[in-house]
This record gives sequence, C-alpha cells and structure tokens, in this order.
Amino acid sequence: MINEFLLVASLVFAFGGVIVAFRFFSKGGIFAWIAICTILANVEVAVLVNAFGLEQTLGNTLFASTFLATDFLSEFYGKREARRGVFLGIIASLAFVFFSSIWRFYIPSSNDFAFVYMKGLFANTPRIVAASFIGFAVSEFIDIWLYDRWWSFSKKLCGNRRSFLWLRNNGSTLISQAVNITLFNVLAFAGLYDGATLFAITLSGYVIYVCTSLLDTPFIYLARFMWDKKISKEQENWMAGN
Repeated sequence: MINEFLLVASLVFAFGGVIVAFRFFSKGGIFAWIAICTILANVEVAVLVNAFGLEQTLGNTLFASTFLATDFLSEFYGKREARRGVFLGIIASLAFVFFSSIWRFYIPSSNDFAFVYMKGLFANTPRIVAASFIGFAVSEFIDIWLYDRWWSFSKKLCGNRRSFLWLRNNGSTLISQAVNITLFNVLAFAGLYDGATLFAITLSGYVIYVCTSLLDTPFIYLARFMWDKKISKEQENWMAGN
C-alpha cells in the first residue's frame, strides 16, 4: 500500500500547493507553481509503478495540479492570464530539457558518484520532455478554450458568471486531460513499451486523471471563497479610504 499512500499524499500536496500559492502570492504564485510542477513531472514521469490495481507512470498528480492552476487563472484572472501560465510551463520545460541534455556530456571527476545515475535517468529526457511539451501545450490550450466555452454556456443559462463552477472545472479538464495523456504516452513511450502496456498506462493514466479532476473541485470552490473574501476586504478598505 506504500504506492497508494504516496500517490494520495502527492495529490493532496499538489492541490494544496496551488491553494497556498494562490493565497500568499496570488497570480504570481500560480505561475510559479505551474513552472515547478512542470519540471518535477518531467522528471518523475519516466517511473512506472503499480497502484490501485493499475500500472501507471508517475507525474499524473503534478500534471493534474497544473490543470487546476490554469483553471484558477481562467476563473479569477481571465483567459489571457491562463495562456500566460501555459507559456510559462512551456518555457520551464524547454529550460529543463536544455540543461538536462547538457548534464550528460560533462566529464565527471574521478571522485564523482552521481554522474552515472544522472546519465541513466536523463538518457531519454529529450524525447520525454518533447512529448510532455506537446501534450502539455496542446491540452492546456484546449482546457482554456473549453473553460471559456463552458463559461459562455453557464452565463447564457443562468445569466451570471458564477454558476456552474464545477461544470467549467470538470468539463474542461476531463476532455483536455484525455488529449494530454494520449499524446504524451504515444510520443514518449511508443517503441519502448509494447502495445498492451502502452494502452494500459494510457487508460490507467486517464482513470487517475478522472479521479483527480473530480477531487480538485473542492479546491477551486475554496479558492472562490478566498477570492470573494479578498475582494470584499479590498472594497471595505477602499470605502474606508474614501
């Protein structure tokens, strides 16, 4: 059960990290969290584990938190800022692949003990990060577009921009993450795993994404509560100053 425990703990920390970043650093904190999670997910996604009866790659929880982060940006700061968050994640990925590619070509000291492990770990980094780059970019832009479409639908249906937050959050993420996991696994692992294994990790990865997407809903409602409280306090301060 150690894998299951670690995955659940990672999920709570990843979603909680978005909340903490939003609470203390607002928009800038969300941008930073996207960059951090993108880099870390590119490292751990090469690891294959069994958990909850499914064979899956690591990185699912961190990638899931980037979708939650862009939903935060879409909901509270608009589509333009959400796109900036995606571009930041892309830049972080490119920086990571550049430096991790260079590390492998250094000549280590005779006293070095880490180089052989780093070289093995990052041997497939360019392909994995390229796949991650494409999957992340395509799916996140789809997520932002869908979020805006669901927003237009809910506004037309209810006459306001607040209703159906759960629909915007889940309706956009569930579709875009299907694109993400399929693109990434095909581009990163085709030829490395047989077809059955590739299908299994793609399906299990999406099952995990479905679960994480549903579990992130309370976090975006908590963010809405924090946002409303912040706006209310700013209005009170403005009224007091006038």
